[in-house]
Amino acid sequence: MPEAFARHRNFSFGLNADRLAALSVWLTATAISGLFLWLLADIAWRGIARLSWPFLTEPPTDAGRTGGIGSILVSTGLILLVALASAVPVGVGTAVWLSEFVRPGSAFGRFVRRSLTVLAGVPSIVFGLFGNALFCVYLGMGFSILSGGLTLACMVLPILISTCEAGLRSAPDEYRLAAAALGLSRTAALIHLLLPAATPAFVAGLMLGIGRAVAETAALIFTSGYVDRMPTSVFDSGRALSVHIYDLSMNVAGGDPNAHAAALVLIAGLTIVNTAAAGLTNRWLRRRIITP
Repeated sequence: MPEAFARHRNFSFGLNADRLAALSVWLTATAISGLFLWLLADIAWRGIARLSWPFLTEPPTDAGRTGGIGSILVSTGLILLVALASAVPVGVGTAVWLSEFVRPGSAFGRFVRRSLTVLAGVPSIVFGLFGNALFCVYLGMGFSILSGGLTLACMVLPILISTCEAGLRSAPDEYRLAAAALGLSRTAALIHLLLPAATPAFVAGLMLGIGRAVAETAALIFTSGYVDRMPTSVFDSGRALSVHIYDLSMNVAGGDPNAHAAALVLIAGLTIVNTAAAGLTNRWLRRRIITP
């Protein structure tokens, strides 16, 4: 009888602990979602009245108080394109090297991973000063979209490498053993087995990198500059959307309505990109699993 009572008490305690843990998770998720909705509602309430097609296509006028963000969007897209074109090949290649070609427990591998961890925590203003000194001054690129994009690539690399390496390491060792048994080269195994298995982690790292790059302000002030005209090439100076929002809010009297509208465009763009990337990844993985 005492043993049965003890088992019943332990079962009740475990059930209550499970319920408490589930409640904590739901409360945390609800709080985060509520904070996001509160932020989105506040920005939408203050800026949605300014949203229109001319606002998205026309350049800013009167220091941004009037006009739109057409040239700002083009500059932002070019900066992001340069950053991703530079960071993705280097990031994926480094992740493949760390996960597949560096011996486990290697001192050099530990040093590289620790360096990536430190770089991921470096403030963006430090990257901005570094980009200004290296790209703008030493390499002679000046304040340009190219300088800003390459600086953002340096910021995105630690996140992209770490997540992609984690995805490759999570691939089952059976994949590697089966590839070796079939006589496949390492390159073939990477292309046909390991990289597809790491695709969700790669997309997650890419989305985190895009989010950080698009929302970056401090680093771009020192590299891509403040110019709000329409850029003609990546060697022109260009104002990113985040820098435009900062400038309207802090330096331009009467610029808050357009700043809120631009912030709403930024959040909407990030939401669309994340949703589209997740949907395309899931669709690609389903096709790969179903198709023999």
